[in-house]
This record gives sequence, structure tokens and C-alpha cells, in this order.
Amino acid sequence: MMAIIVGPSALFEILRSIIDYVLPLPAFIFLSIAGFLSRGMTRLAYVLGILLFALLVSTVLWGPLPLFGRIHDIAMSVALVVLIVQSLRRRDEVRDFVIMRRGLLIYLVFLLGSYIAGLFGVRLRLEPYGFAILLGALCYVAAQQTLRRDQEFHEITRELEIAKRIQLSILPERFPPSASLRVAARYKPMTAIAGDFYEFLVVDDQHVGLLIADVSGHGIPAALISSMMKLGVSMLRSHASSPSDLLSAMNVALCGNTQMQFVTAAYVYLNAELRELRYSAAGHPPMLLLRSGEVMAIEKNGLLLAAFPFAEYATAIHPLKSGDRLLLYTDGVVEATNARQEEFGQDRLCVLLQQTSNISLEETADLIVSSIEKWSVSQGDDLTLLLCECIGPHEDFRVSIYRFLKFTQGKFDECRTSAANRRHKSSSDPRGEYIAKPLQRR
Repeated sequence: MMAIIVGPSALFEILRSIIDYVLPLPAFIFLSIAGFLSRGMTRLAYVLGILLFALLVSTVLWGPLPLFGRIHDIAMSVALVVLIVQSLRRRDEVRDFVIMRRGLLIYLVFLLGSYIAGLFGVRLRLEPYGFAILLGALCYVAAQQTLRRDQEFHEITRELEIAKRIQLSILPERFPPSASLRVAARYKPMTAIAGDFYEFLVVDDQHVGLLIADVSGHGIPAALISSMMKLGVSMLRSHASSPSDLLSAMNVALCGNTQMQFVTAAYVYLNAELRELRYSAAGHPPMLLLRSGEVMAIEKNGLLLAAFPFAEYATAIHPLKSGDRLLLYTDGVVEATNARQEEFGQDRLCVLLQQTSNISLEETADLIVSSIEKWSVSQGDDLTLLLCECIGPHEDFRVSIYRFLKFTQGKFDECRTSAANRRHKSSSDPRGEYIAKPLQRR
């Protein structure tokens, strides 16, 4: 090609000589990166590179003299002999490396033959044939590696599918039939396995706990921690009626065992008999309550689980009425983003939940998931939600008495505290010292 463009001339001879001096340099760089050169051979390659650069400069200054070509052929012949001897002495156990080295050895022998023929004034172009053999060896190795990667990928995919089935098996399939409560759950992982987790702690038909959790990160590490939580929760069922105690016990169990991955969680205990809910959370999005067409957020957050062993959690207590709907969800719901990088957000979720008063619980769950999918360009996080509806009868006489007693006790405590404060103020002098006063008879 260069002969056609430039034509036979002195410039053509100079360019051809320059190319002959430059071509070995990338070849030796490739061999060094691929690990074919020993430390001594690498030093020899540096010396050869300096010599070739000197020949290139000399050719530019004084033209392609025959002496320069002879020095080039001798230097390359010596380097190839050393490289061939090194290849013959080295023993590789990896089959692909052996095939590549043999292909390279054949190419070096053909190349050496061309340089030796050049020393005797004979121009033999044997290196294209050797290069074709080397290229065939490289293609064979590449094909074998591609096939092995496909097999490994298939094996990993099969193992992930098994892991997915195992993880789904630790999640409750359905909420048991209840005359007081209905629950709908939706779980959509971002990858085959995920770090979201939920559990039902069913004490009896009227006493139920709902737990939802989200492990930081995605994939296998998060899934392993969620499996640990399944085991931990099953051992802590005795704390089902106390959300703060349950989260505290889970935090102690997880601390130091999650490799710096943390967990957000929310737990609500529903007492359908006394019409009461108890709620506590650990760094989790607030629970939403739909009542009489209005949505309110219930939030009682503490520190993340598995972060600090000394973390404490509080419990919020609220009345529970017939027809109430509760929504527990992970941050993948509210943090879903659209094409403009706008998050779905809690406000949109509240509006959406408010519009579901007249449809069933299952339809509500499907509507929320489909709305998130339509909003987001792609799923960027695991998505899990729990919906619960109180369907029991209206308050009976026992519940009314219970609420009245709680209200009366609270008022009595307030009055007693207020009276104690007034007595303390009236019995103190201006400097704040208490002065005992004798009782006076009427």
C-alpha cells in the first residue's frame, strides 16, 4: 500500500526502514504485559529499544544505509534466539498459556528465519505465515475462554436462581385467614436476590405483628443479612407485643455481624381486641395510616439496626378503628425516579393511598406497584410494601371500658403531678428553700 502511495523513491526506502525499526517496539511491549518476558528479557528489550531508536534517527539523518539494516537484523536475531530459548525452558501448567506460547514460538522461529536470511542478502517474508499461526492460537484460546465464561455464567445464573427460590421461601407466602385483619404483601427485588425482608408475627387471630426491613446495598451480601434477620425474628417472638423491645433485641443480635452493612426496619403490633396499634422504627420511612379518606404519617424512629449496640427505641401507641388501612414500605417506593430525576416521594404516595379507599386491599397493592413502575425509568432499588386493613366489628363494651380507664388514669396522673407542683411552690421561700409549716386546725 505504501509503495502504491509513495512510489519507488528514496523516501519510500527511508519510510520502510523506519517501519522496520518501529514495529518490534509494540511487539515487545505486548509480550511484557502478557507475561511472556522474564526480568532479564525485559532489560534486553529496553536495550534493543534504545538501539532501534538510534537506528531510526540515523536513518532519518543519513538515509537507509546497508550497515543499519545489518545491525538491525543481527540485533533482532539475537533477541529472538534469547526469547525462543526462554520459551523452551519455561513450563506452564495453564493450558491456554501453553497454546499461546507455542503459537508465539512458531512465529518467532519464522521471524528468526527471515532475519537470518536477511543477513545473507536474501529477502524472505516468512513472518506473515508465522503470524497467521500465532493468530490462530490466540483465536483458539479466546474461543475457549469465551466458552468457559459462558459455562461459568450459566452456573452462576443457576445458583442465583436457587438462591432466589430459597430467599422467597423464607418470606411468608400469605397472611393467615383472620376475622379481624387483612394483609397484602408485594415484594419486587431489583436483582435476582435482594436485601428487603418482611415477616408476620401472628400471636392469634386478633394479635398480629408486621415487620418490614431493608438492608443497605443489594445482591448476595444484603440477602445473607436478610436471612439472618429471619432467624433472629423467629427467636424473638416473645417480644411481639413490644415493638421497641423487638427492635432493640434485633439490633443487639445484628451488631458486629453484618460487615458494616446496616438495616432499616419498622414494626407495628396490632391488637384488634383492644383496638390499638403499637409502632416503632429504626431509620425507616414512616408508616402511613388511611382513615376516613385521610392519610396521616406515623413516625417513631430510632437509629439504624446493626450500627450502635447502645441504640434505644420508643413505641408510639395509637387507636385502631374498623376500616383503617396501614402501609409499610421500603425506601425503594418513595425514591423511585423518573426521566427528570424526580423522586416519587411520600406526598405522591399519600395521594395515591388516599384514592384507594373504595378498592380492595389486593387491588391497592397492585395499584401502588404499577404506579411506581410507570413513574420510574428503571428499577434502581428493591421494592417491598405491606398493606393491612382492620376489618373487625366496631368497638364492643370491653374496649370502651378499657379506653375509658386509660383516659381516666392519664387525667388522674396529670392532676396529681399538678397538685404536687403547686404544693412545692407554696411551701418554698423566695430563695427556693423548703419551709415546713405547722398544720392549723379550723
